[in-house]
Amino acid sequence: MSVRVAIVGGGPVGLATAIGARLAGLSPVVLEARSGPIDKACGEGLMPGAMVALRRLGVDPAGSPIRGIRYQDARRAVEHRYEPGREGRGVRRLVLHAALLERADELGVERRVVRVEGFSVSATGVEVAGEHFDALVGADGLHSRVRAQAGLERGSGVWRSATSSSRSLGADRRRFGLRQHFAVAPWSDLVEVTYLSDVEVYVTPVDDGTVGVAVLGRRPMNLAQAIARVPQLAARLDGAATSSKLRAAGALRQRSRARTADRVALVGDASGYVDALTGEGLRVGLAQAEQLVAALAAGTLPSYERSWSRSTRDFRMLTGGLLAAATSPARSLIVPAAALLPRVFGGVVERLAR
Repeated sequence: MSVRVAIVGGGPVGLATAIGARLAGLSPVVLEARSGPIDKACGEGLMPGAMVALRRLGVDPAGSPIRGIRYQDARRAVEHRYEPGREGRGVRRLVLHAALLERADELGVERRVVRVEGFSVSATGVEVAGEHFDALVGADGLHSRVRAQAGLERGSGVWRSATSSSRSLGADRRRFGLRQHFAVAPWSDLVEVTYLSDVEVYVTPVDDGTVGVAVLGRRPMNLAQAIARVPQLAARLDGAATSSKLRAAGALRQRSRARTADRVALVGDASGYVDALTGEGLRVGLAQAEQLVAALAAGTLPSYERSWSRSTRDFRMLTGGLLAAATSPARSLIVPAAALLPRVFGGVVERLAR
């Protein structure tokens, strides 16, 4: 009998897990409260490794070519183009989600519109949404209910100073994101990242007539004000109509103490998230999905903990280091250092691109 797996969360990583599970001969059921493609505030730049992973699932969404990354501030810029044969793609979140839904339906993946309020684990399986499953996967995002109920939550993104009282939260260093699209033809095949004193502004081409603009930082944030502080970007967007609603996401940093507990596993943002600084969240989520499906197919779910660690190691180290610099007095040195050491910058970009 095929292993029945309940996947709570029907976003891109949840669907990728379901598609991979179906291709591996398992019986996945996706439980998601919302129907149809779901939008979300995200950078929408798929690195070359993400495109390779999607094609392994039989998914090839339409979008705009991305051939590298550009870092800049008010005085200097450095860019790295991917090695020959590698190409990323800017893809609207709704387009990516629709492509994954189409592939899931093509493979006969069961999808049910239901809000999962809870579950219970026994020696024989997991009871969720009135049914019995062999395993449960939490793919329900940054603020995962599955993570919380499984007892896998770890801390918060609020920093406490050594002198703060129990009634004071100390320094709130949580980071958030805003994103909106503009109806203007892309002027570059690079993801452009502009470092301002307090926020980063990302520009990603997503189709022939659209760019997505995102800003990351601490609250309060204002997308229009951030754009106005980047003169070249403000000039390019002058008079351009918005083509999507302004969306927000955060707090970005989420931690889990482990990725598995009994018959429950976490994948994607639900398994822990460092920050959106490197734009590598979906690539990491797809790698996690592959490792989780392999563990489920082999009947060795606990092994997923080790493979999760291996598949996210580079991302956690590189993004963690960059985040530490970006939230410290060294922030103003990030772009100058990248410009001074272009080979190092290129090496980091290539490592993440895999």
